[in-house]
Amino acid sequence: MKILVTGGAGFIGSAVVRRALVMGHSVVNVDALTYAACLENLASVNDSPRYAFERADICDRATLDRVFRAHAPDAVMHLAAESHVDRSIDGPGTFIKTNIVGTYTLLEAARADWIGRHMPQTFRFLHVSTDEVFGSLGEIGQFDETTAYDPRSPYSASKAASDHLVRAWGETYGLPILVTNCSNNYGPFHFPEKLVPVVILNALGGKRIPVYGDGSNVRDWLFVEDHAEALLTVLEKGAIGRSYAIGGESEVRNIDLVHMICAILDELRPAEHPYARQITFVTDRPGHDQRYAIDPSRIREELGWRPSVTLAEGLRQTVAWYLDNEAWWRSLLDRDGIGRRLGAA
Repeated sequence: MKILVTGGAGFIGSAVVRRALVMGHSVVNVDALTYAACLENLASVNDSPRYAFERADICDRATLDRVFRAHAPDAVMHLAAESHVDRSIDGPGTFIKTNIVGTYTLLEAARADWIGRHMPQTFRFLHVSTDEVFGSLGEIGQFDETTAYDPRSPYSASKAASDHLVRAWGETYGLPILVTNCSNNYGPFHFPEKLVPVVILNALGGKRIPVYGDGSNVRDWLFVEDHAEALLTVLEKGAIGRSYAIGGESEVRNIDLVHMICAILDELRPAEHPYARQITFVTDRPGHDQRYAIDPSRIREELGWRPSVTLAEGLRQTVAWYLDNEAWWRSLLDRDGIGRRLGAA
């Protein structure tokens, strides 16, 4: 297939681009190159004749129309989004624009192109979302595709709205849509504002390792390469109009995750003192969801996918990658918001 990937210079998007090319697909990467984008994530595929890059904002309809006309994609994988909860607390307007207006604009551009090409039956529009749209769980239970929406942050509310738009365009206009909701991703090329890279880089830099509240918040962790494979599996095999919850089957408390990373660093890059001594508990962020967990039964039973990397294996690979790729992450440390507390309002 020729796949148009939005946000392909981001963390998950670049993993999808790399994986799609390995599988033999052609890829058109559409990215506005905002603060979290990094074209260096795609250095390994830049010279591929099956890869093209288009710098474009998904809110810019005229540019999107040009891109669709120029490339006539067989499918769209929509990953472009503002995704950091802390940033959404400080500046929700950007999230409303990109995640809601941008998704609407992309849907309309895709629909116009699909109609203009006589509505090919093979066309797909895959919208990539998050489990955060479902709100917060107690000590038991898991999210699945039937869970009611209950977003708690500006970020998750904007993603919930985008999910609803995509489903509406499927029901009202017949656009062949798919929706996925994933758990927390981690892995190589993770932009250094999220928990896993913050722990690694603060530990290496001798800085305090911040843990919100008492560290009891629970997340399910999904290795980004596994997620990329899952998304392409849904694109190829998923039933039109269907949603799929994608989880890593690796549920752990934040404080335990931080200790796991510190222990790996102690082994791979020993310091004078154990890195865990740098852990510092800080004021929790407003509206911090207590627990996320995903039941991935549907994607496992219908499409035959399940994660291949355990949390222990994935964290070791991730830490080793950061140790081996200092030039990559050092070049990002002066970007807006990196290294300072966000979302403390």
